Amino acid sequence: MPDPKRQKILIITRNLPPLVGGMERLNWHMADELSKHADVCVIGPRGAAANKPEAVQLAEAPIKPLPLFLLVSLIKGLWSAIFWRPDTVLAGSGLTSPSVWLLSKVCRARSAAYLHGFDITVDHWLYRKVWRPTFKKLNTVIVNSTPTRELALAAGVPSANISIVFPGVTLPEAAQPLSRINKFKRQQGLEGKKILLSVGRLTTRKGLREFVEFSLPKIVSAEPNAVLVIVGEAPKNSLGASVQTVESIQEQANRSGVGKHIKFLGVITEKTYLATVYEAAHLHVFPVRAIPNDPEGFGMVAIEAAAHGLPTVAFATGGVVDAVKNRTSGELIERQDYGALAQAVIENLKTTSTTPDMCSRFALDFGWTAFGRNLQSVIHHLPGASGSD
Repeated sequence: MPDPKRQKILIITRNLPPLVGGMERLNWHMADELSKHADVCVIGPRGAAANKPEAVQLAEAPIKPLPLFLLVSLIKGLWSAIFWRPDTVLAGSGLTSPSVWLLSKVCRARSAAYLHGFDITVDHWLYRKVWRPTFKKLNTVIVNSTPTRELALAAGVPSANISIVFPGVTLPEAAQPLSRINKFKRQQGLEGKKILLSVGRLTTRKGLREFVEFSLPKIVSAEPNAVLVIVGEAPKNSLGASVQTVESIQEQANRSGVGKHIKFLGVITEKTYLATVYEAAHLHVFPVRAIPNDPEGFGMVAIEAAAHGLPTVAFATGGVVDAVKNRTSGELIERQDYGALAQAVIENLKTTSTTPDMCSRFALDFGWTAFGRNLQSVIHHLPGASGSD
């Protein structure tokens, strides 16, 4: 017999596996963690049902074209609003906020959205006219970092309606065996190399081409065995994000005289192999650019690196300031100072005050269990929620 006190939560999001990225991982875990305390139904992109959390119901909508996804997800959401009667309707990003607000009115449910920085700053007249005003109408806006909270305030969202819930990461149960790490290095020709690691989608904001042009030559001059290993590819289904292709980054490396000091591994979805890559590296580099209307909302990859004992050297921009704790899980450099970034990398390759244990302890507060607990607390205390203040 169903528990009458158990909440029903409807999540609508375009960002879910099989799409690959930080937002996709976050939304998957959002559904998974909330399903431990509530009945959860998700409306997501085609192919998501095959990858859904076990306890979650999932309906699919075509991912392309975008208007079709919005229309089909709204229709399916309307069916759920009328017949399933959720207590809370939650947008996995700003994209589905108007649908969530409308559906919450249909079934008299509470409304919420989890916003990343770019969700708020999208520079398109229609988005600014239709989407952004919706944020102010929701019962609550959940943001992924302190800087994203400032963006929400600037967009007119009342302070009382904003809650910060940092994204989570999967904490490793144990370190990878040394034999596996050595095998990876041997197979990839990385034995005896100082491995600089970059993990993530190859968007313009991530700044890898600029790092290769302005920082990597200085690093290689000081550390001739340094190699930049890149995990990721240019996104195919990302909204609004301009990209840097593998070819353009490699061409820049060749022009800068460091063409042999860069290696692309593509997208890695196998968790054990990705953990091996993290633990084989000496340093994670995160040269995120400060681009108007395209902020880095948080920087989950920096926490993932810390979880594997790997420190990060990054520009102090956007939500990266929450994802990297200076002198604890890495080092923050004044943004766009590529000379200082290169020097910090060189110094960290030689000797570092940041230890693997320090990184791992910092990451403990960002496990998915903590993320789910914080998210559940926000939803539980929404106006009208059962048991809320």
